[in-house]
Amino acid sequence: MEKRSFIHPDASAMRSPEHVMRLERMGSFHPMRLSFSRQLTRRMQQEQWQVDFPRFELDENGFGYAVIRAKTPHHTYSLVAFCHHIDDDMRSDRVIAEAWDATFTLFDGEPSLNQIKQMEQTVPVQEAGRQMPEQLSLSRANKSMRLFNHVVDALASGKQPDAKMINDVGYVMRTTAVYGNGKFGIADRKRIANRDGMMEPFQAEMLSVYLIRSFSLKWIEHMAQIRGGNNAVPLARQLARHMGVGNSTGLGMAPFLVNHPALLSNWIAVREQAIAIITSKTDIPDSAIQQIRALATRGMAYIEEWRVADTVQMDRIVQLETEWQNVIAWLEKRQNWQQTQPLAAICAWAQDALSMETQEMLYSIIMEPFGADIDDLCSDMSALERPVAANSCAVADMISWITRDYGWALDLDLNDPRQSDVFWYTSAAKLEPRLGKRYEEDGAEREMPFDIPRQIQSAMADLNQADKDMSLPRFMMAYPQHRFILNRVLVTINAPYGEIRDNLVADTTRPIDMLRCKLSFFGAAKFDPKSDLWTRICLFQGAPLIDEITDDIADNWLFSALS
Repeated sequence: MEKRSFIHPDASAMRSPEHVMRLERMGSFHPMRLSFSRQLTRRMQQEQWQVDFPRFELDENGFGYAVIRAKTPHHTYSLVAFCHHIDDDMRSDRVIAEAWDATFTLFDGEPSLNQIKQMEQTVPVQEAGRQMPEQLSLSRANKSMRLFNHVVDALASGKQPDAKMINDVGYVMRTTAVYGNGKFGIADRKRIANRDGMMEPFQAEMLSVYLIRSFSLKWIEHMAQIRGGNNAVPLARQLARHMGVGNSTGLGMAPFLVNHPALLSNWIAVREQAIAIITSKTDIPDSAIQQIRALATRGMAYIEEWRVADTVQMDRIVQLETEWQNVIAWLEKRQNWQQTQPLAAICAWAQDALSMETQEMLYSIIMEPFGADIDDLCSDMSALERPVAANSCAVADMISWITRDYGWALDLDLNDPRQSDVFWYTSAAKLEPRLGKRYEEDGAEREMPFDIPRQIQSAMADLNQADKDMSLPRFMMAYPQHRFILNRVLVTINAPYGEIRDNLVADTTRPIDMLRCKLSFFGAAKFDPKSDLWTRICLFQGAPLIDEITDDIADNWLFSALS
């Protein structure tokens, strides 16, 4: 793909890590132009990918296998899907479930019949199987039985399904895990890390989910044809487009952001660079103004369709709905666009007057017309994570860095028991990350090292007592208990957005904010929290169908609404 020129803004024009890297704001992020799913469909459009079904071997009960093939200019990828019978009581959102309606693997190339037969024995058992090195991802999903059956029954009888029901649920299949990067014996990341189309983060996983969505749509039409025969009709295109893939995401995703500070920093930095580039513009073309206005109107329809049972999130949506009317009114006033930097002006106004939920949705909207300026920033979102050498550093240097970057941690009163109310650990039985109550539950001795402020304050106390000219390696030898946190500080020196600037073991911590941050970069929409610990979301809702990926819609589905 031809590279376009773009300009990195001055770092001083970007929002500061102190401002951005707060849980409440991170938990207000929305899908955006830079999201990984959008990167995928944009590339599919630009490179004219071709997607088809070379094999569809499902029987009259909907069981069997299928192959969905995606041909790029340089490579071919095949999602191999296996459909199984399971009892209703085995259908679960939990990642630790042991049976699923369908299991999938993304295969590098086109699998032979023998390879499919081999995967038929291993993919359905997921991590218990011996997977092949050509497999780039491993995933599983369950039907949303209520909507799946409703859609099939309606189509079989020659009618379209209920649009409201489709919007309320949003998908007929919900994944419980999409694994990549060498998990359970599948291909390691290095197999595709330098491959065109796979260099940016999570592209193999996003392709897997897009193809799962394509398979789910063909599956329901297959079942409708079996049941209805000549009476059956295909799903209306508008309804099909509104079908995404559901996902249930819990605490297992949250530690990723803590364990990969360099990668997290690159994601956030690219987003903040894009915002800085756009808000610095002094001449906004009429076409861009009209596009932003149209997207704001579409955004209102999206908000009106976003309804959840969680009272905290629903209160935020209600406030967003009210405030979004003010955003639309601002955008419609011609004189507002005559200011020197109109997009900076609206963002400054939003910062002072509107909630974080509204502010961050506004940032997603204003990015859309400026792909020529920001799309190439996506190439900076990967990270080669490696230890940082401390040989040339002294104690005085470390004190300076901690003072500069960790003032938020030094300022906390850790004598307050509320600042250490919870602890993160891995369940021995299920190997899942979990959150414990420190003063009520056992297990704190198995705590993950997420108590960053305590470690910072402890290290700083010993650093202040040490010889300021002492080399950092010598200090680490004298105080080995501080090695983890000091190495972390060394990483974040060049990863300013890599540290969440809140106490992750305080009683106010809401892991759901960490989940939403990461999921927004995937392109997830309509966050539906089920507690502070897990959420349901929808991916690829509004995205192009496989015969539309060469059309303009392939890069025009932000905040898609059914109405």
